Amino acid sequence: MSNPEYIPDDARAKRNVIVLVLAQALLGAQMPMIFTIGGLAGQSLASNVCFATLPISMIVLGSMIAATPVSAIMQKYGRRAGFFLGAAGGAIGGVIGAIGLYYASFPIFLLGSFFTGFYMSAQGFYRFAAADTASEAFRPKAISYVMAGGLAAALIGPQLVKVTADAMVVPFLGTYLAVIVVNVVGSLLFTFIDIPRPPVPSQDAPKGRSRKELITTPAIAVAVICAMVSYALMNLVMTSTPLAVVGCGFDKGNAADVVSMHVLAMYVPSFFTGHLIAKFGVEKIVAAGLVILAGAGAVALQGVELENFFVALVLLGVGWNFGFIGATTMLAGSHAPHERGRMQGLNDLIVFGGVTVASMASGGLMNCSGGTAQAGWTAVNLAMAPFLVLAGGALIWLAFRPKGQAA
Repeated sequence: MSNPEYIPDDARAKRNVIVLVLAQALLGAQMPMIFTIGGLAGQSLASNVCFATLPISMIVLGSMIAATPVSAIMQKYGRRAGFFLGAAGGAIGGVIGAIGLYYASFPIFLLGSFFTGFYMSAQGFYRFAAADTASEAFRPKAISYVMAGGLAAALIGPQLVKVTADAMVVPFLGTYLAVIVVNVVGSLLFTFIDIPRPPVPSQDAPKGRSRKELITTPAIAVAVICAMVSYALMNLVMTSTPLAVVGCGFDKGNAADVVSMHVLAMYVPSFFTGHLIAKFGVEKIVAAGLVILAGAGAVALQGVELENFFVALVLLGVGWNFGFIGATTMLAGSHAPHERGRMQGLNDLIVFGGVTVASMASGGLMNCSGGTAQAGWTAVNLAMAPFLVLAGGALIWLAFRPKGQAA
């Protein structure tokens, strides 16, 4: 085929990976910033503490709703247009969030969080963009390297929180002003991205499978389930972590440090996850991720000392990395280029739908289960078990299917 979209070009792919790594590092820094303070700010603004993590839920809800239209925009106008749209959503979310904090209005603050979800949705496509021009051999490495850009975000974001959270009379207002700057400056990176715009399909071009046919393909179904469970459980626990750390007697700085270590653990393995997938196979790496997520819950249930939080959140990050990157690699290899917009949008709609439910449940479990921070933290971590069983069972089911049927 002559269209450059369909011709692997690892030289071009490597240049795009550099741009996407920088975007993940700079623009991605806003996510640990907001996830660190979102629940604490919500707790100070909400009339009922059970709704403390609702701002985080609104971010994920916004991401879920935006996933399909953002994917469609990228399919029609190219990746660059979708990424600019995401950065604009992040900046608008920062402006509205700052207004909500200034006027102590929880509804306005929630609206800002919803717009931040537009950025989160666009960021989710960085990993797919890395694979667009990559060869089959380079694809898992490209995805891993882009995810590794979050390593810098893990360092930049929490440090910005420490500098800005109490920099103004209104708590956290400075952080949201910093988020605006991050989005405006970071969006300039996308002028350097070089991914061909998808062609307008001709009348006789292959239409590809319908959404129903795609999602009922065994390999795709299992990839989506494992991605959803990995991301949802990570979000469930991470969203409650700052509340649990502060509720158990530690300060906001300790909470920021725990989140920072967690985000580091999410992205440091990305330097070798792609190599592990190439060596051992994607299914084994996803399975390892699910086992490590279970280990995170086990450690968290052993106590509420600061070291328990650190170890549990590090394991949570590593487990997410193996599970989510593995599932993304499974998905990227299971659909054709002309099915990209349809399948990737559907995937993120389902994944972030699960994450939305998890983040909404997180605040209720944390603040309204037993009356103490310790009891709430226990409830959050016990809630992981049935979903790990679901994903593990799906992976085992796929492994025992004949290869031809799995594909």
